[in-house]
Parts: sequence; structure tokens; C-alpha cells
Amino acid sequence: MALSRLSHRGVGSTLLRPFSARPISSDATLTIETSVPFTAHNCDPPSRDVATSAPELLTFFRDMALMRRMEIAADSLYKAKLIRGFCHLYDGQEAVAVGMEAGITKRDCIITAYRDHCTFLGRGGTLLEVFAELMGRREGCSKGKGGSMHFYKKESGFYGGHGIVGAQIPLGCGLAFAQKYSKDEAVTFALYGDGAANQGQLFEALNIAALWDLPAILVCENNHYGMGTAEWRAAKSPAYYKRGDYVPGLKVDGMDVLAVKQACKFAKEHALKNGPLILEMDTYRYHGHSMSDPGSTYRTRDEISGVRQERDPIERVRKLLLTHDIAAEKELKDIEKEIRKEVDEAIAKAKESPMPDPSDLFTNVYVKGYGVEVLISSNYTALEFYRRMDIFS
Repeated sequence: MALSRLSHRGVGSTLLRPFSARPISSDATLTIETSVPFTAHNCDPPSRDVATSAPELLTFFRDMALMRRMEIAADSLYKAKLIRGFCHLYDGQEAVAVGMEAGITKRDCIITAYRDHCTFLGRGGTLLEVFAELMGRREGCSKGKGGSMHFYKKESGFYGGHGIVGAQIPLGCGLAFAQKYSKDEAVTFALYGDGAANQGQLFEALNIAALWDLPAILVCENNHYGMGTAEWRAAKSPAYYKRGDYVPGLKVDGMDVLAVKQACKFAKEHALKNGPLILEMDTYRYHGHSMSDPGSTYRTRDEISGVRQERDPIERVRKLLLTHDIAAEKELKDIEKEIRKEVDEAIAKAKESPMPDPSDLFTNVYVKGYGVEVLISSNYTALEFYRRMDIFS
């Protein structure tokens, strides 16, 4: 079966077209075994045999390749000083974002930390929104006021990137509480890294989620380095899927998009019936912690190249497509060439977007209708200001 005989996503620009990890057409079911078995804690693991199809595998390849190219382009823009401030890239971890979307729906919520570009894209964001936000432009997903760490798409159930380590976890459990209270039959995935896994607020939030049987799924994206600190130097027990104790857990090969899809489907079903679950995604980032980190002082280049050669999520899907005669090598190269063009077009368009107006500093501060514009004289003390505003009345 050749790629040209399949109905796949068109070659038009994705500047304004939402990303989707859903299959592009129906086709015969393929059953593929995950790369390694799931490891379970206090629950029975899902089957290693994952149902998929040729169109879904093609979509996985294209969407992960798009994410990879987007992040590499962000690296270049940062080095050209078109992106300022913090910038944390996701290349290497694409299977988590894509596999998760394939196993859930947009009615489910996702909240994550600051490595959020690809998660936003997976929730339906566009390349233009990504690059415009990274460059602080008005057409960005947060109107140019959030930057790399604060992407947001509430209408698609994405409640943001968060810059405070671990702070998104109790917020995610709050979203799960709202879902249960409203009887939504949906779940929340709260993502965090291994560097946040020792945060006290994680265990406080997990305790409440377990007490109230909230549909909360805590996802530890374990890329094995919290900034520049290896997991074994920071955690006495780096088996993060067991950290919930009384809460079941599952360890997943986070470099295998099919394993992630299977695990997220399993986790959603479990959470709706039984309450919270922990997923540990065993993954790896190719870049350093952020753009200020070369990523080679605390790990060897051989380690990085070894993961690329043996576990790369895009190459795994490429091999499946070739092995099952779904696409030829040239056709996959053509997809990658098309992706480069789309990314370049999005960057050019984002550069044309204007910067936010200075008056935008005063927007999105208060709930609409509750803000008050005040001019404070230098003669007023803070107490006098509060009294005049009836803060204490």
C-alpha cells in the first residue's frame, strides 16, 4: 500500500489549520505490539497489542515530524534573538504529546509545565500561534504576553504551561474536581517532569484526588534529568509510577507513540471508574533543559546519540510504515520537505504580526467588568489608597 493511494492530510499550509492527532481516514485495523511491556503498580496493565491503522500511523509520523521541525526552528529563532526569555524545547518527547491526543478527546483537559509548545499544538493550536507567541507578537496564542512558558487554549481543554515547578499539579486536580462535580465524564491529565516529582504539593494534591476519587491522571514525563541533575542524584526512589503508594501507577515507554496511546486510553477508563492514576512516561529530551543549557555537561554526547539511534519516536513509526508497506522512503521524505515549508511560512507570517500595544498591559488582569482604572498620586500612602478604594470596608 503506497502513501499516494491513501487519503491523508493535504499539502496546504498549516498556518491557521489546527493540528490533529486523530486518524485521517478509515482503513483496515493493524495490531502492533508495544516496544516493551507496561510495568504496573497496584493495577493490571493494559495489553501490549495496540490497534491502529495505516492512516493513523501516517498521522503520527507527520505530526511528530512537524513538532520536531517546529522545535528545531525555535532553537534557531532563539539564537537569532527573535525569541527572548526562557525557552524549553520538547524534541525527543513528541510521542507523549501525540500518543496522548490519540487516546483521549478534546473534552478531556491537559495542564502542563513550561515545556509546552508541542502539547499546545496537539490540543489544536497552529504553527502561527506558536511562533507568534514565542516572538511576543499579537497573533500568538496568549496575544504575545505569555511567551514560551505560558501557552494556553481553554476552548480545547488546554489550561496552560506553567513556570512554577509543580504548581500545575494541584490546578489539574482542581480541574478534575470540576469535571466530577459537573458529571462531565471527562478526565484531566496533569503533566510534570521528574524534576518536579519530589514537590510536596504533588503529594498533597494526590491525597485529595484519591480521597475524593477524582478523574485525575498525573503524568510524570521522566526525561531523566531535572535541569542538569540526573534522577538518581535527586530521588531515592526514581520509580515514579510507584510514588502514589495507595494510588495505582503504570510505567510506559514514552518514546513509543502506540504505547502512550494505549496507556492514556487505559488511564482514562480507570480514572472515570476508580479515581486517580499515575503514568510515568520514560522519555528523553535531545536539547538541554532550556536554551541556556547546552545539555552536554552532565551527560555524554554518546548517550544522546544512542537514544536517537535506538529509541527515537519518529524513526520507530518510520520503520513501521516501511515494514508494513504503507509508504515508501521517498514519500516520507516528501512529507518532511512539506513540513519544512509549512514551518518556514509560519515563521514568516509570525514576523509580520505586530507587537502588543502598551495598553495591552492593562488587559486580562481582572475578570471582565471587575477591573478599575486608578491614577495614584505619589502623595497617597498605600493605606490611604486602600481606604479610598473601600478595600477594607
